[in-house]
Amino acid sequence: MPELRPLLFSIAYRMLGSVAEAEDVVQEAFLRRTATDTTPDSERAFMIAITTRIAIDVLRSARVRREAYVGSWLPEPLVEAEAPRRVESEETVSIAMLTLLERLSPVERAVFVLRESFDLDYGEIAEIVDRGEDNCRQILSRARRRVADGHPRFDADPAERRALAARFLAAAREGDLQGLVAVLAPDAVLIGDGGGVARSIPHPMRGAPAIARALVAFYGQVDALGVTLEPAWVNGHPGFRSLDREGRIVNVVGLDISEGRITGIYSVLNPAKLAHLGETSELGLRPASRSARPR
Repeated sequence: MPELRPLLFSIAYRMLGSVAEAEDVVQEAFLRRTATDTTPDSERAFMIAITTRIAIDVLRSARVRREAYVGSWLPEPLVEAEAPRRVESEETVSIAMLTLLERLSPVERAVFVLRESFDLDYGEIAEIVDRGEDNCRQILSRARRRVADGHPRFDADPAERRALAARFLAAAREGDLQGLVAVLAPDAVLIGDGGGVARSIPHPMRGAPAIARALVAFYGQVDALGVTLEPAWVNGHPGFRSLDREGRIVNVVGLDISEGRITGIYSVLNPAKLAHLGETSELGLRPASRSARPR
């Protein structure tokens, strides 16, 4: 059964957008498995069902917390150096898609994830979510419509995406306003998640010129603050992480790239969402939050 853990984590993470909660769900699934003497026809199918049902329950509770979340909500990032191949490098695990899936109800999200990411047949899905097969088809159709408007599109060539991300990072480091505008799509979006704890933009910012100016202002301070920017693969897509002088994590940034331009920039600054990556920095925290943090 341990060989199923990566698969179960992938399902739970897509359902919840949280590394810590996904790990807890998988652990609970294994505990429940050991507590039963059932001999299923398929251990894989049995564990997928347990994991998905637990994740649905957790998501129902999490929805209440997320409605009261301060500022924009983004999923906890998976960084290549921290979690290589924990999830597949594909669009259903991108930060953009996980954010879109927040529009769905827990059952809609389960049906969407199990069908779109793992290609389970409708019979299996129906048994897991306790719905009829025809109803599951309707649920999936409705879920697809709900995410269709914002459905991200990504360039397929990883080398080209890495190259564009490197140009973006170089322009940001150098304060090159025109260079940033050149790599950003005209309707690009910048979303920051500080959770009310870290300094971040309160609402999504749109448009290449405005985003470029904001990035120049922010990254113009990194040398003075002793911050280094390291390229990384974030949720299967190019990005980078910022580290302070002591090597502690300030934030993680994921990039969406489509048609040779950066269409989305997702900056996770909330230290609670970065703790799984290592020690987090106090740099960038709001004063009250900094003084309240345990030493």
